[in-house]
Amino acid sequence: MAYCCQCGDELTLQFLPRDQKERLVCPACGFVFYQDPKVSACTIPMIDGRVVLGRRAIEPAYGAWVFPGGYMERGETVEEAAERETLEEVNLQVRVTRPVGIYSYPTSIVVVIVFACEVVGGTPTVGNETLEVRSFALDEIPWDQLAFSSTRDALRDFVRQQRGA
Repeated sequence: MAYCCQCGDELTLQFLPRDQKERLVCPACGFVFYQDPKVSACTIPMIDGRVVLGRRAIEPAYGAWVFPGGYMERGETVEEAAERETLEEVNLQVRVTRPVGIYSYPTSIVVVIVFACEVVGGTPTVGNETLEVRSFALDEIPWDQLAFSSTRDALRDFVRQQRGA
């Protein structure tokens, strides 16, 4: 954000004592632009005991493996977003069953919420943001080819949960 949405003046980075942080502030009207995080809603679908992953057809992490997910939109719940993204990315209709975990990192603006789910329809095939869709046994997950820290961390938690550990 470069300009104030209130008056149009240029925003400047200023230290705000009340927040103990630097923020984008409008010197003309005093408006403070808070850079809020984005929420990504994801699922880890399983078919016949195998995890369904897709290879990304977009940056960042083009070509790396990830479970389906993406940004939440206003007017939908996190669960609805996760189910929508799964249909868009791997053509599976799913029903969220339980949370796997919530993942956030100081270097990322994205908060990733991951759910286990039940596949209720569809066939795993590529969507607009996916190069390839494959299923992996829990001991075949391509750990060195995963897209993000959240992908690795959530899959590790999921595998641990599946094994009852």
